[in-house]
Amino acid sequence: MSRITAAAFALSLLCASVSLTAGTLPDVWRDWKAADTPLAEIGALPGCDADVSGLPDIYQRTVALYCDVRPEGPGKVTVLVSESALPAYEARSGEFPDSAQAALHLSDLGLLMVTTWEDGTPVYQVFKENGEDITAEEGPLSAGVCAECHTDASCVNGQCGAIQ
Repeated sequence: MSRITAAAFALSLLCASVSLTAGTLPDVWRDWKAADTPLAEIGALPGCDADVSGLPDIYQRTVALYCDVRPEGPGKVTVLVSESALPAYEARSGEFPDSAQAALHLSDLGLLMVTTWEDGTPVYQVFKENGEDITAEEGPLSAGVCAECHTDASCVNGQCGAIQ
């Protein structure tokens, strides 16, 4: 798997996986561990000028999505996982408890792509680092767009990537 393929796959793994009280981002996200994923190894997503045409559709959609948010590309990313969620994340079981789990931190954008599991079902939100919920009704920062990718065959109940 090429580095770009691995990065795109790892990004599509989450708009992040975080469980939280509906509408709020817990301050504890700053204490979560950086997961050792293919995306973490690369540390950034491909720029918008990268040729991803040879990658599977889900990867192409993922890169296009984040280029819609920032034309020069999303830049530096980190997959953060709470210590209590690491066993479920590593097992890739999709069986996350209804509590804080993980976040995809897009630090150059100052955003966290967040998933809340409610009754075992993933719900998606987007937050600024200061906790402001900026989930849009439509477009690249909408919960619906997150759900489209996170229901791909390569995903398990909202988790689309795995620990290396």
